[in-house]
Amino acid sequence: MKVHPTSVLSSDVVLEEDVEIGPYCNIQGHVKIGRGTFVEGHVSIGSRYGIVEIGKNNHISPGAAIGGPPQDISYKAEPTKLIIGDNNVIREFTTLNIATSKGSGATVIGNNCYFMAYSHVGHDSHIGSNVIVANNTNFAGHCTVEDNVTIGGVCGFSQFTRIGKYSFVAGASIANKDILPFSRAEGHWALVRATNKVGLLRKGIPKDEVSNIHKAIRIVIMGSKSLEEAYSRIENECTPSENIKYLVDFIKSSKRGVAIAKGAYSPSTAPMAEE
Repeated sequence: MKVHPTSVLSSDVVLEEDVEIGPYCNIQGHVKIGRGTFVEGHVSIGSRYGIVEIGKNNHISPGAAIGGPPQDISYKAEPTKLIIGDNNVIREFTTLNIATSKGSGATVIGNNCYFMAYSHVGHDSHIGSNVIVANNTNFAGHCTVEDNVTIGGVCGFSQFTRIGKYSFVAGASIANKDILPFSRAEGHWALVRATNKVGLLRKGIPKDEVSNIHKAIRIVIMGSKSLEEAYSRIENECTPSENIKYLVDFIKSSKRGVAIAKGAYSPSTAPMAEE
């Protein structure tokens, strides 16, 4: 354990072995930092009231503000949490907020994520593992990003938006509806444009299954008059698999609606976002 003499740590901070804290850091409140984590200079972690738990072998760059209060006027100093897993890279001036008391009580970051400079993860959001977030991308409160997602720079996600696993969201996109798993989305407002074929192959999904997923996504975003017709066609035309079942269940469970062009379905059957 190595703490630079210019850094200030409150008495509640717990550092495990091999943690390194650089110069001019301010770490306050109930904060626990796992072994092997390196916190560079001028980093703020924790607050008077929240609880921050940081796992092993994370790298936090200068200017990051980790575990500050939620940017929500309803927050009344409740002891809510920010939980960060292992092997994450958090670059310059990224902000990760603790939760409010209106959800699960915790903002959660998984393992092996990369947050580029000026990223923001709002209160009560849940970010999975192996997620890459490019510069200046912002998640409002209560967003869910599933595993193996890649997001371009300068993107914005409305509250309660869900981004499905293995998806890719192009830079400068704004999403107010759920992004289908395995897909590529782009635009303002973001819409699913295609299957994330390259990303799926890079993650080791077999070529035949990528083709199977691609067929299902095309059925959903093109050529079906209703979701019910799309489900029927997927059942008849696609090879049954865990991924196909997951895709269909994702659509059925969507609360905000899925990011599909309005012309894909008739107005009576199209899933729409809540206003």
